[in-house]
Amino acid sequence: MTTRSNTVGLQRWLRRQLRQPTPMREHLEAAVANDDPAEARRLLATFAFSDEQRHHVERLIDAWEEELRREGV
Repeated sequence: MTTRSNTVGLQRWLRRQLRQPTPMREHLEAAVANDDPAEARRLLATFAFSDEQRHHVERLIDAWEEELRREGV
């Protein structure tokens, strides 16, 4: 697996926001590790983030998707 700056940023953000290693957080981390932004978005929709948090994480996922497109993944 190639380490990408956007996936690293997303993983760090998730760990800061979701401090407890719950099964849902593990599923999110697996979606990121497996280059599955659609699954990450689906899972994140179940969390009660503030508008600011949600906007930030959506921007992180948008950047991740763009990075995947550029790499042809």
